[in-house]
Amino acid sequence: MSRPGSAAKRGPMTAKPTSSHRARINIIYYSMYGHVATLAKSIAKGAEAADAEVRLIQIPETLSQEVLGKMYAPEKDSAVPTITFGEASDNTVTLEDALVNCDGIILGFPTRFGGMPAQVKAVWDATGGLWMKGALVGKPLSIFFSTGSQGGGQETTALTSLTNFIHHGMLFVPLGYSTPLSGNMDEIHGGSAYGAGTYAGSDGKRQPSELELKIAEHQGTFFTQTATALKIGRAALPPKEASPPDPKPEEGHKKHDRPPSAKK
Repeated sequence: MSRPGSAAKRGPMTAKPTSSHRARINIIYYSMYGHVATLAKSIAKGAEAADAEVRLIQIPETLSQEVLGKMYAPEKDSAVPTITFGEASDNTVTLEDALVNCDGIILGFPTRFGGMPAQVKAVWDATGGLWMKGALVGKPLSIFFSTGSQGGGQETTALTSLTNFIHHGMLFVPLGYSTPLSGNMDEIHGGSAYGAGTYAGSDGKRQPSELELKIAEHQGTFFTQTATALKIGRAALPPKEASPPDPKPEEGHKKHDRPPSAKK
């Protein structure tokens, strides 16, 4: 249920799903200075408002503690589990668990020169096995992001990330202008038709504004409604036959191994 003044003012409206149709949404993110993590929590709030079962999952860091210290990066949130490329242990989840065991993914990351950072790219570079199995085909996905400035990649970061999802056959769910808040011209704010966003500033001191958090919350609701509708629709489809029989030739028609025109 939307609260008065909340961001979820427009978009598909669905009946509250039954427990069996409740969407499982994984919000997977990488955040160095906390801006993306803050957006992730607002997105989770919106997804839960649409009755989703939400998991927050962090993408692992690849930089050393020495380098992170020189960059004045704060500690990661120890309450949020992190993806591991090996076997899961305490406070970690496997890559397959994070990407496959859900009905939809909302992925968040900062920009690096107009594209996703190496930490996030490393995750998608490790999905070759999932690609071979078609494990992510048809899975809905949405994105959100953080940049240093207005010209720092609010659109290019989104655009250059899409190839990863398209090669997997995933269904990209853009934010569009499903909320009038995205068109607010009263203040400078991050985000675009591709997803919610924020500006960190050149020194990283700027934090997500109230407007940016409301747009992020709306994205969580909007995406969950879409993923839930897709889940309910797929459940209504007739089950596929594992091995459909070969069609028999019609009586009175000669069966050809090849078309007559091919026999030369």
